[in-house]
Parts: sequence; C-alpha cells; structure tokens
Amino acid sequence: MSNKYNHQDNQHQEPKIDIEDPDVEVSDVADVEEADVESMKDLANEELNKIDALQAELDDTKAQLEKEKKEYLFLMADFDNFRKRTLKEKSEIIKNGGENVLKGLLPIIDDFERSLQAMNSATDIDPIKEGVELIYNKLVKYMEQNGVKALDTAPGTDFDTEFHEAVTLFPAADDSQKGKVIDTVQKGYKLHDKVLRHAKVVVGQ
Repeated sequence: MSNKYNHQDNQHQEPKIDIEDPDVEVSDVADVEEADVESMKDLANEELNKIDALQAELDDTKAQLEKEKKEYLFLMADFDNFRKRTLKEKSEIIKNGGENVLKGLLPIIDDFERSLQAMNSATDIDPIKEGVELIYNKLVKYMEQNGVKALDTAPGTDFDTEFHEAVTLFPAADDSQKGKVIDTVQKGYKLHDKVLRHAKVVVGQ
C-alpha cells in the first residue's frame, strides 16, 4: 500500500532534469536556463515599470507641492500687505478724526479769547456773563455733536455704580431718598455708550 501512494505522489511532481543523466541532452538544459532567464527579465521589467510609475507619481507630487507652496507664499505676502495697509488706514482715520475734533474747538477758543479781551475794558459785567454763557452752550453743543454727553445726575436719580461714584453718603430725610442722588460734586460724561468719567455724587443713606 505504501508503494501505491508513493507512486501517485511521484506522478504529481514536476519533471526534473538530471544533468548527470547520460540520456539528457545539453540542449534541454539550455532551454530550461533560457526560460528562467526570460522569466527573470520579465519580472525585472515589471519591477522597473513599477519604479518608473512611482517616480512619475513622485515627480507630480513634488510639482504640485511646489505650486501650492508658491501660492501659499503669495497669499501670505498679499495678506501681510493687506494687514499693513489696514493698520495704516486705521491710524490715519484716528489721526484725522482727532484732528477734525480739535479743529472744531478752535472757533470756541477764539470766542473765549475775545471774551477775555472784553473783560479788560468792560464796565458792565452782564454782557460778559452772557457772552461766557453763549460760549459754554456752544461748547456743550459741539461736544454733543461729537457724541460726548453729560451723565444724568439730577437729584432723585437712582444711584448706579455703572455711571456714578459715591463720594459721600448723606442721611436721607425720608425713605424715598435712600439710594438716590442728592447732589453732584463733579459731572460725569460718556462718549456714545462708553463712560468717559464717572459722576461724583452724594447719595442718600
């Protein structure tokens, strides 16, 4: 039984050429070696083709990366120029805005100077007082036109720490005055919605 199975296994084995067998022709051996060489050449060619394909893909990737790098550097330079231009424009707006505000004060200063000159030769003080009041009202109106307004500190106004600073607590005559503004020591002002200076007030306690 053992010989039977051995005989079947031998039938499935690849035929081998024994070069020491006197019946084997030299041409048979050469044919086998030539077939192996051709097979190796084909395999080598496939590998070379793969390498060429990978090299081409690598070159394309490098070219794309270089292109994107140049585009990135261009965008960065463009953004930097935009940032510098914006800062310059903002600085000019602030500078010119301040310049315009100060320029608008010059006529009021002129009025004050004329009023001071008039005081030196005036014999009647009433016209001088009226002139100063006019100049003051003109100044207040100009400030309001530029967004600067006085905070409300009228007596009876609710004390609000967002706008008021209590410098003194005064005993209230009745409960209705508790937590209310009784008097103003120094006016407060705001620029639009921002407090420029808190009002200093006396608060009922």
